[in-house]
Amino acid sequence: MQISREWATPLTIGAFSLMSVTGLLMFFHAEMGLNKLAHEWVGLVMVGGVAAHAIANWAAFKRYFLSGAFSRGVIAFSLIVLAGSFFSWTGEKRLPPPVLAMRAIVSAPLAKVAPLSGRSTEQAIADLAKAGVVVASGGVSLENAIGHNRELQAKAIAVLFGKSN
Repeated sequence: MQISREWATPLTIGAFSLMSVTGLLMFFHAEMGLNKLAHEWVGLVMVGGVAAHAIANWAAFKRYFLSGAFSRGVIAFSLIVLAGSFFSWTGEKRLPPPVLAMRAIVSAPLAKVAPLSGRSTEQAIADLAKAGVVVASGGVSLENAIGHNRELQAKAIAVLFGKSN
C-alpha cells in the first residue's frame, strides 16, 4: 500500500480528535468506560498516522526544519520539554498508587492488615502459615516476617486478599 494523503490525513485527524477528547477527560478526571484504554491504544495509531502524514507531505514538512526561526524554535522547545519530562524536578520518586498500596500492606502490622482482608488476626496468621508464610504475631509486618523477598510478599498478599478458603 502506498502512503498517500487520501488516508494518512484522515487517519491523523481522526486519531487526534479521539486523543484530544480522551486526553482532556483524563486531565480533568472525568474519563469513563474505555476512555483511558482508547487513549493509550489510539495513541499508537496516531504515531503511525502522523508518520504517514509526514511522509505523504514531506516537501512541506521539511520546510519547517529548514526555514523560519519560529518553526525551529517551537521544535527545539518541544524536544527540550520532552527531555525534561524524563526527570523528577521535585527530587521525589513518584511511585504508582498500586506500588504505594503494596508497600503500605507489607510494612503495616498484620493486626491492621487482617481486617482489611476480612479476617481476624488469628485467622490471617493461620491462613498464612498454611501457605508456608510464618508470621509470629499480629504486631509483626509481612516485611519483618518475610524480609524483602517480593515473591513471598506477593504470595502472602494473595493468601490474604485472594479468594477466601
